Amino acid sequence: MVALNVPGLHDGRPLRRLSTTRRPSGMVTPYKPRKTRKKLQVIICILFVELFERFTFFGIVCNMILFCTIKLGYHNYQAATVNLCFVGASTLTPVLVGWFAETCLGRTKVLYLCALLHFIGTAMLPVVAFPFEDFYIDTHNTIHQLEPQEQHVLFYTGLLAAALGIGGFRAILCPLGAYHLQGYNQHQILSFFNWFYWLVNLNSTVVFLGISYIQQSVGKNLGFLIPFTSVLLALIAIHMARNNLIFRPKKGSSLLTTLGVFLNSLKMCCLRYRHLSGDVANWLDRAKENNGGRYTETSVENVKILVKLFPLFGLQLLYRACITQIPSGYYLQTMHSHLNFNGFLLPIAAMNVISILPLLILAPLLEFVNTCYQSSNKTPPSPTKFITMGHACAALSALAAGIAEIHRKDYPQVEQTLSGTVLQVSSMACFQLAPQYILLGIAEAFVTPACSLISFCLTPSNLRGISLHFLSLFYGGGCFLGALLIQFFYLMSGGNFYPNTLSNGNMERFFFMLALLMAINTLVFWKLSCRYTDLSIELDKGVRQSHLAEKLLQYKACLRFYDTVDHSGTSASLEMIL
Repeated sequence: MVALNVPGLHDGRPLRRLSTTRRPSGMVTPYKPRKTRKKLQVIICILFVELFERFTFFGIVCNMILFCTIKLGYHNYQAATVNLCFVGASTLTPVLVGWFAETCLGRTKVLYLCALLHFIGTAMLPVVAFPFEDFYIDTHNTIHQLEPQEQHVLFYTGLLAAALGIGGFRAILCPLGAYHLQGYNQHQILSFFNWFYWLVNLNSTVVFLGISYIQQSVGKNLGFLIPFTSVLLALIAIHMARNNLIFRPKKGSSLLTTLGVFLNSLKMCCLRYRHLSGDVANWLDRAKENNGGRYTETSVENVKILVKLFPLFGLQLLYRACITQIPSGYYLQTMHSHLNFNGFLLPIAAMNVISILPLLILAPLLEFVNTCYQSSNKTPPSPTKFITMGHACAALSALAAGIAEIHRKDYPQVEQTLSGTVLQVSSMACFQLAPQYILLGIAEAFVTPACSLISFCLTPSNLRGISLHFLSLFYGGGCFLGALLIQFFYLMSGGNFYPNTLSNGNMERFFFMLALLMAINTLVFWKLSCRYTDLSIELDKGVRQSHLAEKLLQYKACLRFYDTVDHSGTSASLEMIL
């Protein structure tokens, strides 16, 4: 043990006493147990925040349709649309809130603002859910109730505020960028994404089993108190280590810069100045400085690499629309099936667990297979093959849902009580719908980690976070596409493809159309997948030297910059950059 004396502080007395370890060369290195404890504290807080955030999100989503149809009197297509729009907004807001935090208010202020919005949003939902006659009776025994218009205003305001709050938590406290993946090989990154999504779905399993039963069987309005309670716990977790929880990314290429390249290229293409700049190989080249644009050649070339991934991102839109059938079309099928199992009323959202189980099983299995390939020095299957198989499973799931719907309507109708309301449902057991849920679970196990891997590996290191942001934007767009498809087929069929009473309509035709579209989407992706396989091989050879290449590009940019200014002190500045 040695005392570290700092001259000029505390009159030369020892500032603090640190344990040290001695290297062979004689150098003394301080060991800081406080730093280790701080890291442990940060990890614990992030785990709690992740748990509470997922708890609030799934607490709102898992029985949204049941609440909207029974409490608010919505039609089935309206309730499904609201649910998908909320899921889509919660997927998009992390990207938008993260950009707003970086460019405007700062991450700390935005975090506090989002925590407040989350609190307000989840506090409004119980106001809509609670029956006021249970506790609000005046001296004249007059029951006070909210008007339908007031209910709708509070409901949508609460959902919007909650979505913004969720976006803030995901973007600032638990972004993927906080997990430092730079410098790892493809196998390690795929392993990370596999286990990351495995943990997320394990959390979802617990939430769906607990919350869905409380909302449906114990008390129809009590469930919306859970998001309100869990946000209090999330605020406590933030207060525990609010400075350490905030992830501060390194400065570099931002979403604003990437979008600026697109806008500047469009502007230069539309202006008459394009005739003076001559022909270019790619329309994005017009954003380069030497063609009259505003951005450096390096920035434009990086964006051009990112653009090559847009077909991959675009083909995930319809796939996401299929995945969103779990909280919409599949939910309605389960809701109108027989839920009694030996006298126990199964929660509707418990069927979601069936879709999660394949992922919980396949993720460790795929990890084992990849490890075997690595140990035997064999090339593992391309991620594009997994995505193709996942898209095929999604198409088969929609097909199975259509067949199950035809089969479900052949059963006689029985009465079933849900949230205090008696409904006429099919006597077919809900477990007969399990194949369509299992197929979607298999699809998620194949597609999501593989898409994240491609988005991360096939872009320059300074654009990898932006690439994942664009992937999230397309995922959110897929949710809105699912809502748009519901509205489109409802209007085109006069309500027959998405009926309010499933036994009086032909919802199986909606699933068959979705299966057909997804099959076409799968074939298109299979046709285009070769370009990503080739690009993976090409970039994999250059990834190992990417750090040196980026340093050389920085050196070249620095020389170009210093050619236009005074050269005094240039050597010292170049030394710092290198």
